[in-house]
Amino acid sequence: MNITAAYTDLYQLTMAQVYFGTKPDGRAVFDYYFRHNPFNSGYSIFAGLEDVLDILETLKFSSSDVTYLEQHGFEKDFLHYLRDFRFRGNIFSSKEGDVVFPNRPILQVEANIMEAQIIETLLLNILNFQTLIATKASRIRRSAQDGMLLDMGLRRAHATGGYYASRAAAIGGFDSTSNVKAAEDYNIPSSGTMAHSFIQSYDDELEAFRDFSKMRPKKCVFLIDTYNTLKSGLPNAITVAKEMERNGQQLLGVRLDSGDLAYLAKKTRKMLDDANLSYVKIVASNQLDEFVIKSLKEQGAPIDIFGVGTNLVTGKPDAALDGVYKLSEYNGDPRIKLSENILKVSLPSKKQVYRMLDKNGMFYGADAIALFSDDKLEQMEHPFDATKSLNLDRFDHEPLLEKVMEHGKKVNKPRSVTEIADYSKSRLEKLPEEYKRFQNPHIYKIGLSHQLKQERDKLVLKHTF
Repeated sequence: MNITAAYTDLYQLTMAQVYFGTKPDGRAVFDYYFRHNPFNSGYSIFAGLEDVLDILETLKFSSSDVTYLEQHGFEKDFLHYLRDFRFRGNIFSSKEGDVVFPNRPILQVEANIMEAQIIETLLLNILNFQTLIATKASRIRRSAQDGMLLDMGLRRAHATGGYYASRAAAIGGFDSTSNVKAAEDYNIPSSGTMAHSFIQSYDDELEAFRDFSKMRPKKCVFLIDTYNTLKSGLPNAITVAKEMERNGQQLLGVRLDSGDLAYLAKKTRKMLDDANLSYVKIVASNQLDEFVIKSLKEQGAPIDIFGVGTNLVTGKPDAALDGVYKLSEYNGDPRIKLSENILKVSLPSKKQVYRMLDKNGMFYGADAIALFSDDKLEQMEHPFDATKSLNLDRFDHEPLLEKVMEHGKKVNKPRSVTEIADYSKSRLEKLPEEYKRFQNPHIYKIGLSHQLKQERDKLVLKHTF
C-alpha cells in the first residue's frame, strides 16, 4: 500500500490551512495514549512504532494528492506548502513491544503544529490497530503456554489491515503466519497446511494425501476433517505417514478444523501413538481465541499447534483501541482539554514517564507521569483522589520515553520483528502475575508528580466557568 500524506482526515488539512494563514511557526507537543486496556486485560502491548517511523521519514503529498485538494477549495499558497511538506519534528516514545497502560503518554510528538496535525490520523490508525492486535496475541500466547501459534487470519481481516495484523501478532508472541507478504516483508516465519477444496478436487482422499506428500514432503500437514476425522481422514493420514517413513520422510502433522477439538485431539493422539507416529503433531483451528485455547489446555487436549484467525486479526470482541492524540503544549505554554468526564481531562506540558522497579528489577505496578523539567521524583499522587499517594524513594525509576526521531529522521537502528517480540516477552515477564490474569486483573497504578498535578489543577481552574 502506497501511503502518502493524504492518508489523513480532511479536518487535519482544514485546520492546517488555518494555521498556515495565521500562525505557521507554532510549535506543538501532542501526547498519544489510550484510556482503557482492550479485552478487559490488565495490560497492553505497544506495537506499530517502527512502521510509523518508516512512513514518516518519507511522508509527502503526491502531485495527484495536491491536484485533488486543489479541486476541494484549498488555497494556492497552502497547496504550495503541501507540495514541499515533510515531517521534520521530534518523537519521544516508549519502546515498541513494551507493556503499557491506560492514561499515560506512550508517545509524544514535538513539531510544527501543521506537521503534528497532519500526521495525527496516520499515527492513530497504525498504533491503535497494531497495539490492539499485539495485545490480543499476547493473551492468546499466555493461554497456549508452550504451544506453537500460527496466525491464519488474513482472509477474515479488514482488508489490508491483515498485513499489519500479522506483524502485530508476531510481536505479541505468535510463531508464524500464513500471510506470505507480511512474512516476506517483516521476516516472519511462514506456515500453511491445505484447504478442504484440495481434498475435494480428488475422487479419493487417500490419493489427495499421497500427491501432496510427494510434492511437499517437508513440513507436510494433512487436513483430516473433510469427510470424517476418525474414520477416514486420520486413517488415510496414517497410511501415507507410513509410506513417507519408508521413503525416509516424516509427516509433520494433522490438522483438526471442526467438531469437538478436545475429544478429537485425544482420539487422534492415541491412534497416532498406536501407529508409532508419536512425532506427528496435532494442529487445531476453528474460531480459536484465548478462552477456547485455555479451555482446551485445561481439558488436557494434546494439541501442539494452534491456528488462530478471525478472533485475532479483528481484535474480537473489542475491534478497536481507544487511543487519542491530545495537544499538551503550544509555543512552550501548557494546554489542557477539559471534560465533564474526569477521565477525559488531558495532562498539560511536555512530560516523561517513569516505571517503578523493585529491588529485583520487577515492575512494582506503578508508572509516574512527571513534567519533563522535573529534576526529582519523590512521590506520585493519584490523578483525582487527593487522599491517595505513593512514596517513590524505595524504587528504581526507569524513564520510558526516549527520543526515536529527530528533525524527521530516525535516531536508532530499526529493530526486527523478532527483536521486538523478544523484548516484549522479557518485559511481560517482569510484570507480576496478578496483572496478567484473565479475570479481574489488578489495576496498574498511574500517578502524577506533584508539580504536574499542580499545573493541571491550575489550568482546570483557569478554564472553569
